[in-house]
Amino acid sequence: MSDTPEIPAPLTVSAVSSQAKFLLESHFDQVRVEGEIGDFTAAGSGHWYFTLKDEEAQIRCAMFRGANGRVRFRPGRGDNVQVRGRISLYTPRGEFQLIVQHMQAAGDGALQLRFEQLKAKLKSEGLFDSDRKQSVPEDARRVGVITSASGAALHDILAVIERRSPMTQVFLYPVPVQGTEAAPALVAAVQQANALHESQAVPLDVLIVGRGGGSAEDLWAFNDEALAHAIADSTLPIVSAVGHEVDFSISDFVADQRAATPSAAAELVTLDTMEWMQRLDDIQRLLQNTVKRRFSHAQNQLGHLRARLRHPGVVLAQQQQLLAGQQQRLNSLIKNRIDQGKTSITHLSRRLHARHPMQKLVDLRSRLADRQQRLQRRQRQILERLSTGLAQQQQLLRSLGPDNTLARGYALVTDAKGKIIRRASATEPGDGIRVRLAEGGLQAQVTAVTEPEAES
Repeated sequence: MSDTPEIPAPLTVSAVSSQAKFLLESHFDQVRVEGEIGDFTAAGSGHWYFTLKDEEAQIRCAMFRGANGRVRFRPGRGDNVQVRGRISLYTPRGEFQLIVQHMQAAGDGALQLRFEQLKAKLKSEGLFDSDRKQSVPEDARRVGVITSASGAALHDILAVIERRSPMTQVFLYPVPVQGTEAAPALVAAVQQANALHESQAVPLDVLIVGRGGGSAEDLWAFNDEALAHAIADSTLPIVSAVGHEVDFSISDFVADQRAATPSAAAELVTLDTMEWMQRLDDIQRLLQNTVKRRFSHAQNQLGHLRARLRHPGVVLAQQQQLLAGQQQRLNSLIKNRIDQGKTSITHLSRRLHARHPMQKLVDLRSRLADRQQRLQRRQRQILERLSTGLAQQQQLLRSLGPDNTLARGYALVTDAKGKIIRRASATEPGDGIRVRLAEGGLQAQVTAVTEPEAES
């Protein structure tokens, strides 16, 4: 396969113009421009073509009949105006231009000033921060819609959902969308939809809040501060779809996602069955191309392997030789394991015999008989030693006892209560005494008390 990079084919003029148009329109969602009208032409078709200029540059502009019908004054050469629109490219002539969708006199900016002030306030409070926004489902099955029951916005939403995803259910919360009652009604509808969702009475996947196009005054209900806070506090993800593509409201900035129109909001939250079929076709083509590339690569590899393939007989002989060596090693390993097993069995048999219960019982009986003999000998020795000691104590007791003393001619004298009298001074004449002799005893009365003689 060649490694030379492929040189891209040259583009046609139409292709270059189309790509430039795509880049301009995708980069500039919408712009607001103020300037002086130069050349102005009202075509018979109802479209307006003019230039906007300042001291250093000018821009070609086009305002089509559907958009300029909402302008409340007739512009002319030299008028200072403020316009909103999108940047585009007129491919037949390759001219850069501004498609104008809203125009007002440059001095009529009271509503716009209020809009910008509220926008700055809410932005400083964090209501526009992207990190607080919820993700909007692209395959919603239960969609809540807050808009006028008789407006074109509801018709557009229902038509788009019926075409793209007929199985999706729509729940309408009808409200007025312009006038003094519109903003409080919108706030109440957002809160009601959330309450019914949280109680599971009417569970929803997403909520669309919006209306069709109109003047700045017509759309002003969607620039209400209370509505902005209600949208920010919503637990349901909210898509704001107010007016046309160039119309921006406060609810667009607070909502989790903005849709250019009510129809675009319906497309945003539903899956188009035709798009899915197209995606499946694209995936099928991609899969087929991938399989073809893999198959081609496999064929190349197969050819390379065929070139390296050796004769089967040589491979077979090598495998047989390897098998014979493995067989020999296996036999040797088996024999060694058997010999080890036999040795282990012999050793275990000896240990088992030595620990057999009968052998243990014989050993225990022998040890028991030996200890019984030793115990009997020990008992005899203790009894003999105790008998000898007892005889000696008896002999000593007899030799030291009072009977032996009395037998030698001594007497034991006690008072009438049996208390031994050791001193003559312990008695008085007339006291009764008892005298114990070796054989028998005497009862006597003290007639006189003799003091012991003093030692010379």
